[in-house]
Amino acid sequence: MLKMFSTQLTGLFNRIQEKENYAMEDGARLLAQAAIGSGRIYIFATKEMKAVGYEATKSQEPLKNASIWSIDKPLEEISETDRFLIVTRNATDEEAIKLAESLSEKRIPFVVVSSIQSNDKGLAELADIHIDLKLTKGLLPDEAGNRFGYPASMAALYVYYGIKFILEEILEEYE
Repeated sequence: MLKMFSTQLTGLFNRIQEKENYAMEDGARLLAQAAIGSGRIYIFATKEMKAVGYEATKSQEPLKNASIWSIDKPLEEISETDRFLIVTRNATDEEAIKLAESLSEKRIPFVVVSSIQSNDKGLAELADIHIDLKLTKGLLPDEAGNRFGYPASMAALYVYYGIKFILEEILEEYE
């Protein structure tokens, strides 16, 4: 089972890399605007996706100028030099959409990482840059024909690292 999951996970990572590479580059450029200037990169994540915020702020290699954003913080604390990375399981997450709408009204640029699972693109339509996780169902079949093994946080961390590596290259060139 683990070998099949590993194969499927590798395939998922390859699909993300092939289809979302340009979006990750654009997302890194957008976030670099805050890191180069006097702004902050705020990370708002829901449910299991909070792993990305912790990786960006509490890991051995934190992201420059990154902070975790809590939904109960007032948006008045945000400046025009700040940027957001919103990470959620799917593009129809109501809490994330609410934040995205508020950021749009304030004209604060943001990147969204989520899966588009239906015709309702939600966050994908609101975001300055959207990176699709390409996860619409679990990776493994069970005996009843259902799917399980839905590695949303692993996919999001893969995308985060793609953005982080590109962002660090941009910062090195800028310095």
